[in-house]
Amino acid sequence: MSTGPGAASAPAPDGHDAPTAHDAPTAPDAPRRTSMFASLKVRNYRLFFLGQVVSNIGTWMQRIAQDWLVLSLTGSSAAVGITTALQFLPMLLFGLYGGVLVDRLRKRPTLLVTQSAMALTALALAALTLSGHVEVWHVYVAAFAMGLATVVDNPARQSFVAELVGRDQLQNAVSLNSANFQSARLVGPAVAGLMITGVGTGWAFLANGLSFVAPLSCLLLMRARELHAVQRAPRGKGQLREGLHYVAGRPELIWTITLVGFIGTFGFNFPVFLSAFADDVFDAGAGSYSLFNTLMAVGSLAGALLAARRGTARLRVLIAAALAFGVLEIVAAAAPGLWLFALLMIPIGVFSMTVNVTANTSIQMSTDPAMRGRVMALYMMVFLGGSPVGAPIVGWVTDTYGARVGFAAGGAVAATAALVIGLVLARVGNLRLSVGWHRGHPQVRFVPRERREELAPAA
Repeated sequence: MSTGPGAASAPAPDGHDAPTAHDAPTAPDAPRRTSMFASLKVRNYRLFFLGQVVSNIGTWMQRIAQDWLVLSLTGSSAAVGITTALQFLPMLLFGLYGGVLVDRLRKRPTLLVTQSAMALTALALAALTLSGHVEVWHVYVAAFAMGLATVVDNPARQSFVAELVGRDQLQNAVSLNSANFQSARLVGPAVAGLMITGVGTGWAFLANGLSFVAPLSCLLLMRARELHAVQRAPRGKGQLREGLHYVAGRPELIWTITLVGFIGTFGFNFPVFLSAFADDVFDAGAGSYSLFNTLMAVGSLAGALLAARRGTARLRVLIAAALAFGVLEIVAAAAPGLWLFALLMIPIGVFSMTVNVTANTSIQMSTDPAMRGRVMALYMMVFLGGSPVGAPIVGWVTDTYGARVGFAAGGAVAATAALVIGLVLARVGNLRLSVGWHRGHPQVRFVPRERREELAPAA
């Protein structure tokens, strides 16, 4: 997977000066640019990045192998959707409590525990598969166990980035994390496809379990004195409610989280969509499923690297990318041939990653550091936890009406959500639609209402 924006909102100041509802809509006239790899100059972040390279390759191998194993055992897209749902159900049920816990704990020791738990789960599934005793319920249990570890691991990793690089490098580091994940997506699915067809899915699970040695070692090699200190929240009552009230009072947070919730629930169910297209629509097997994921990763990597050059995160970028993402899913659903469908995975990857990085960075930069664990937990709960709701529904639609209808429906929900929330944010930010020409080209954008009135010709 896995980035507050404003209809062009500027980054919020540090500490308790995070933006209020009245601050959300303002924006700088020009985005700030930065070096694409600036945060890699920080030793601790460089170690974190290197550890994640290895682990992310293993994670993508397991994702592909897990989806294909379930499809092989059951022949059902709905079963793939159930597996996805079980993996993200703990985030939906316990995600907010995970955020409260993360705000209280030191991030590095927490990550050592969660990463170790995920390694053991992968190794257990590898043992069952390689021994020939694996059944679909074993995969369900392993997916749920991974999800339990993710409840704490995700907000801890998201929050830890700020401690590694500080506020000035935050957007660049988040973008490089996404580029890291998508680079692994180029390698992982390809290797998984070769393993599945050559020696079986069990070896992919084993490779993932062993890959956790890298991030665990890099966490241990970090210099604690070079981390950017963040005050931890004290143990106390009402902290979960406090986090919800904090988000509810900030439109740039609540509406961004709502948008990614709709997209994550209905538009990001790629294990269901792509496995169904590979198996049912094109009858092309695991190799094509791996190809679809690889080409989407190419686009996602490009999207992440482009985001790394942006110094600010803007809501207009988020809304436009979400709209383009939804429209492209609808177009891909109607693609008549395998290769056209496969090539469309590249722009879908670009815009999906633009949505992901922009939303993630914006939320982190608009949040008080003492609240970041809870806010990121809510963000991840909505973004990832929507899958337990959306994946079975999308799987059922795909099984009943076909992969094309299921994919198009997911895209339609994403595009509609982008349009509606874009209009809501424009209204909240006192913005109006401006249509004109810029350097000989038509330009459509939102501008502050007062600015448009100033530019209007006198009566």
